[in-house]
Amino acid sequence: MTTAIPLQPSRNGSLLRAILVGGAVAGTLDQISAFLTFGWDVPRAVAAGLLGRQVFMNKSPLLWILGVLLHFLIAFSAAAIYCLSSRRLPFLRDHWLVCGLYYGIAIFLVMNLIVLPLCGLHAAGPYQLSGLIKGIVFHMLIIGLPISFSLRRLSS
Repeated sequence: MTTAIPLQPSRNGSLLRAILVGGAVAGTLDQISAFLTFGWDVPRAVAAGLLGRQVFMNKSPLLWILGVLLHFLIAFSAAAIYCLSSRRLPFLRDHWLVCGLYYGIAIFLVMNLIVLPLCGLHAAGPYQLSGLIKGIVFHMLIIGLPISFSLRRLSS
């Protein structure tokens, strides 16, 4: 007696694709936004978050590249958290528009209230209201939505 195993597309494979596409799109859009807003030295500031303020004294291009890699690591991590959470919370996929907007707000809050104060730069307020509003809106549109949309579009 033989047992046939039905061939189904792997849910892990489609989640991986959604994570990779969502993280890449969100990371790219966020990096472009940071370049336009703060200039080309932003990746050095990201590297300084890991290594400390002495990064600004060293003009090595390797530190700039490290900052870009760390930036995309954060973007892919955010996409992985959202996509993996959708396994337990299917409404994240079904209501991708609203959930993606709120996820962008959550990412902004985690980055500004937890990550930045704990990083090597110890960045913390005071914040300008206009900067907070722009940051929240940008995170909603260029991070939260691409991640949630990629999950909706690419997962089975």
